[in-house]
Formats: sequence, structure tokens, C-alpha cells
Amino acid sequence: MQARDGPAMKRAEAMAYRIRAQQLDRPADVRKVTDAAILDFGVQDTGRDGASWALANRGVPLPDAQALEASPDAALAWTLRGAPHFYRRDDMADVLVAVSPFSDKDAAKRIFDAAKPLKAAEIGILNGLTEVATQLRAVVTKPMVKGDVSTQLTKRLSQPYVRWCVPCQAIHSWEQPFRLGALYAGLELEPGTSPPVMRRIPGWPKRKPGPAPDPSAAPPQLQPIRAYLRFLGPATPNDVAAFIDSPVAEVKAHWPKDAVEVSVDGRPGWLLGDDDAGSGRGKAGSDDVYGLVRLLGGFDLFLQGRDRELIVPDKSKHKQLWPILGRPGAVLSGPEIVGTWRPRASGSAFTLRLSLWNKISKAVRARIEAEAERLASHRGLSLSGIEEE
Repeated sequence: MQARDGPAMKRAEAMAYRIRAQQLDRPADVRKVTDAAILDFGVQDTGRDGASWALANRGVPLPDAQALEASPDAALAWTLRGAPHFYRRDDMADVLVAVSPFSDKDAAKRIFDAAKPLKAAEIGILNGLTEVATQLRAVVTKPMVKGDVSTQLTKRLSQPYVRWCVPCQAIHSWEQPFRLGALYAGLELEPGTSPPVMRRIPGWPKRKPGPAPDPSAAPPQLQPIRAYLRFLGPATPNDVAAFIDSPVAEVKAHWPKDAVEVSVDGRPGWLLGDDDAGSGRGKAGSDDVYGLVRLLGGFDLFLQGRDRELIVPDKSKHKQLWPILGRPGAVLSGPEIVGTWRPRASGSAFTLRLSLWNKISKAVRARIEAEAERLASHRGLSLSGIEEE
């Protein structure tokens, strides 16, 4: 792991840097659905508002979730952490390379307990993922509901690849290899389906199913370690490893050579050198960042950084913002999270329930109301009011 010395930053500067890097400061404008930098990293589509609202918050003119789901230029797949992410369709073959594990140890970390029976059977984890992907490719020859795919896949897999599921009271394949193996098989998810429908990616290149042999061969902007530093930097190897479910040693071994070490209020971190960390891009006092108000979805990338104490220094607020179940959205005002929000819909009426942690100005409140109107419209509803808890 190599680094070049860089400047010191204040916490607010680091948060402003992330806002700019993620384009949260962009107003809505006429641009393509694919015109958002975070699509390089994948936009997680979890929750009612999900990826479409995350992109709308970054200036992409999406009137609703259906506009993203219907776009021929976007594709949805299970990738990092087995979560569904939207990418540019043209990037999908390269995304497979980028999100592949670096080694058996890396792959074992990413599939959790599913690695234990493979190791016991002396099956390499990468080989195991290749087997799952191979069988998934054979099963999914037309659009199929996940449950049907699982049933057919289980029939094709031997004992180390399957388990007894107590909730389902049935034997089926391990979940994480199933999810990660889907893209390795050239499969995508049909957006807007629940339960999810799996289908082959059109025009998929002829390749053997399975992880790519060299993830570092992917275009640099798609590589997860670089993307994390680009969008969630300054960050440490531990932060990145926790995000992609990879061993810290593996992340350190593939740390970008152009990484610049910085200090954020005394905490070490790294940015990409080509992000010009010392140029003032994240400096305090920028009107476009400090006048910003956004209602972030619960799984928005801005909230996905593993350095939660940097995002919200008050640890007493962490359980409220990041509960185990039922995540709320976050109210972003300038570089600070100032509270949480939850929706309530009744018929065509939409109510925003606010829990603010600090006093806010009339100007910020007016911006929250404007964002609530925009969110209601994105859901195809009309704002009926804002309730503050």
C-alpha cells in the first residue's frame, strides 16, 4: 500500500467534497438518465424511492421510478454486498470484471457462511462461484421469477452448494452465491418486479460463466476501491473493505498507487490523486454546497460511508439514522445531516414526517418544503403536509 502525502482537511470540508463528488449539488437539468457519476459505482435500488430518487437528487430529470425502470440505457443487477444496483447498460460486461473477487479469500469473505461447506469439500471459492454461475446460465434461458430459478438451480447443485432453510422449510442454494453468481452468469434483474424476475442480459459477450480472473483489468472508474475513494473519500482501507465485504489485507494489496493521504480533523484518510485534493474543491464557504437541502433516501450513497462517526459525529443519533430494520431517510442541509424523515401516504396524499435534531432557519425550512413537494411528485402524489415529531 502506497500513498503520497496530502493536506489536512476539516470535517465539513470532507463532507462538502463528497457532496460535490457525488453531484448532489447539481440542479435538475436536461440530461440523459446515464448522466450521473455515481452510476460508475452502482446506484443501490433499495426502498420505495431507491435509485430513481438518488439520481433525481443528483440532477437527473427522472419524474418517477418508472422512468428509470423503463430506460433502455440502464440495467439492474445484484453486485456489491449482494444488493441490487443500477448501472449504465453499456458498462455491464466491465462491471462484472470490476466487482469480481481478487482471490479465494476475498470471495469467501463476500459469501459469508456459504464458504464453509465449500472449504470443507475442498472446493475453491472462486470455482464454487463459477459452478453456481454456470448452472444459473443454464437455468435462465427466458425471464424467470427468482423462486422458480432457485428451485431449478437447487436441483442442479450438489451438497456443498445448498442448505436447509429454516424459514422456508426447504433445501435451496445459499443466498449470497446465488445473488453474486447471477451477474457472473450474464443475468440482470427486471426493474420494478417483486419478487424479482431474472433474465439474460441482451448482447452478453460469449464468455465462460464465473468471476473475472483480474478485477483490476476493469476500467478504472468502475473499480470499487477507486470508486469508494472518489465518492466517499477521504477513506481508509478498513472503510473500503467493510463496504465491499472484502478482507482489509486484500484492499491494501490493491490500494491505488495515486492515492493521496490527507488528515480529516486528525483522522487519516485517502483520496484519489487525480481528484486534486488540495485544490479547494471541498472548501467551506461554497454557496452551492452550504445552501443545499436534500431529502436523501435511507440507502443513498452519501449515507453508505462506513465512517459513520464522520458523517454524523453525534453517536447518539446513529441508531435513529441507521437502525437494523426500517431505515428512515436523512435530511441533508449543507454538509450536515440535521434530521431524519419518513413518508406517510394515504390515497393520493403524501405527508412528510420530520424528526429534526437541530434548529433550522426559515430558509432551510422553505427548502425542505420544496424538496418534500418534489419527493411527493416523484411518487405520483400530492404533498398534504409536513409533520414534525
